Amino acid sequence: MRYPINLSSEPFRNDRAVTVFSALATGLLVITLILLGGLIWNERQAKSDLVAALAQTEQQIAAMATEQATLEAVMRKAENADVLERSVFLNTLIARKGISWSRLFADLEQVLPYNARLIALRPQANARNEIQLEMTIGAQSIEPVIDLLKRMEASPVFSIPSVATMLPPSQSEPLYRYRVSVNYAQKL
Repeated sequence: MRYPINLSSEPFRNDRAVTVFSALATGLLVITLILLGGLIWNERQAKSDLVAALAQTEQQIAAMATEQATLEAVMRKAENADVLERSVFLNTLIARKGISWSRLFADLEQVLPYNARLIALRPQANARNEIQLEMTIGAQSIEPVIDLLKRMEASPVFSIPSVATMLPPSQSEPLYRYRVSVNYAQKL
């Protein structure tokens, strides 16, 4: 028996390498598709968890706002006004007592020139629990006060001072008198 083989009309083709590479590429793409699907599913789960937590937090905020409104309504009643007024007064006194005078005078001693006098000092606590100093400074001339202002600006303890008023010397008061306002860095 004879087998008719004509190699010239049907030449031999080596497609094995192309087939193996295509199979590997297809497998890699399928694995990537599965990984991306898993990531999308995880992101959706995280989003739904985040939305649930956000809704719960909003409910807590709303409940606290309602509770705060009811407490404020109770505090605004006429019979509670005296207690509220007294507690505000006592809290202000406690804030004033929280100022360390020793530390305050030590810090002022660092910036006050030898030829300037501290005539009056009034510390006040503001709403942000910062101390604002209202000072009256006396000096024979203007230069010591300018030196004080420069030293306060350079100090890390004091903010930029502002001069509110200036009184020239008189017969009864031989000093220039400056009213200076500055924030002090001592926290309450």
